[in-house]
Amino acid sequence: MGTQSGTTDDADSFRQEVERLRAAGAAGHSGRLREVFDYLAQRGPDAGSATQAEIAQHVFRQAEPDAEDATVRVYIHRLRKKLEDHYRANPAPPGAPMLEIPSGVYALQIAGTQQAQNGPEQVSAYLAAVSEGPTIRAIPRSWLVLAALALIAAFVSGLMLSRASPPAPNALWQPLIESDRPVLLVLGDYYLFGEIDPVRPEEGRLIRDFRVNSAEDLLRMQEADPARFGMAEDVGLNYLPFQTAFALEQVAPLLAASQKDVRVIAASELTSSMLSSHDVVYLGLLSGMGLLEEITFAGSTLRLGESYDEIVDRETGQVWASDEARRLASPAFYRDYAYVARLRAPGGALVMVVASERITGLRGVGAIVAAQDIGRDLSGPAAAPAFEALFQVTGQQGADLSDRLILARARQ
Repeated sequence: MGTQSGTTDDADSFRQEVERLRAAGAAGHSGRLREVFDYLAQRGPDAGSATQAEIAQHVFRQAEPDAEDATVRVYIHRLRKKLEDHYRANPAPPGAPMLEIPSGVYALQIAGTQQAQNGPEQVSAYLAAVSEGPTIRAIPRSWLVLAALALIAAFVSGLMLSRASPPAPNALWQPLIESDRPVLLVLGDYYLFGEIDPVRPEEGRLIRDFRVNSAEDLLRMQEADPARFGMAEDVGLNYLPFQTAFALEQVAPLLAASQKDVRVIAASELTSSMLSSHDVVYLGLLSGMGLLEEITFAGSTLRLGESYDEIVDRETGQVWASDEARRLASPAFYRDYAYVARLRAPGGALVMVVASERITGLRGVGAIVAAQDIGRDLSGPAAAPAFEALFQVTGQQGADLSDRLILARARQ
């Protein structure tokens, strides 16, 4: 429980508003949502953020909370939304405070008095606390984003520094190295939203829908198709495919040779304005390109097919489709396809795309673009200002076993 350090007036106002919200049924008159509200309310207005474990133990009676259990996060999200909806429909009386659960914080506070400051010192303190033991801790969402990018950047820096003499980049990378712009290393990420049944919230699920790539997209879909998205909620989650690390391990040392400033961001963070000041290296699945998808295929001789598992030749109609999804679980061999391109984007950015249809191609494509002899296969097209190439990657149960060049062409 947090220490009470606010004024008596603040504490009194907080208690009065809590009672008003209870009487109005803002969090319901009974049930688990009301129990979460009551638990946070009894901690007082100046309490720090409760941990996920504390809420799980005191409210949900979980003696040993599961780190993968999203129940607490779901209920906190629902309670935050309930309070926002209540004040929108029933503004607080004159002079009365409004109560809120600030984003990323598990505490009930008077609006405008959030205690947490998400600076570097707090991130360092959190990471130090985690290193001391297995305690499950809830931290603000902005800390999570900052910490995740810091860890990825540290990983990239470690790969760069781990080799006293980074490998000489092949011809594929020379234009990027000769450019005078800093580099954005863009990793393909995915937005997830929750589908929460108000009657059975414990049966909620996380969903990836390729039409929904942000909270704003989710709102548009809710307006356009309320029957399908009526129970959908933004839960503040994005994810990166683990196999991106295999490509990252190969590409990071190549970027070390450029001696440039390299910034790591998620594809969902990339904006058009960044293409006016940076060059870009994209690593990830074709389905995670975001803004770069349209830019890449606008001047391409290839296009995406009916799904992200298909690449189609615009001229001949030939289709290269991954069959990983049908054969991944069996010992059968299958084919996946990796796509590599270099192009000039609107705004002047030099864009390198290192992508694949499925995860087997993503595991193998890093070694392909880092190979010293790639110039032999791409000697003609790679000499052009812009080019693209397609590689077939043979896989078995997720492992990339071999690869071969399918096509290589100059492009617009």
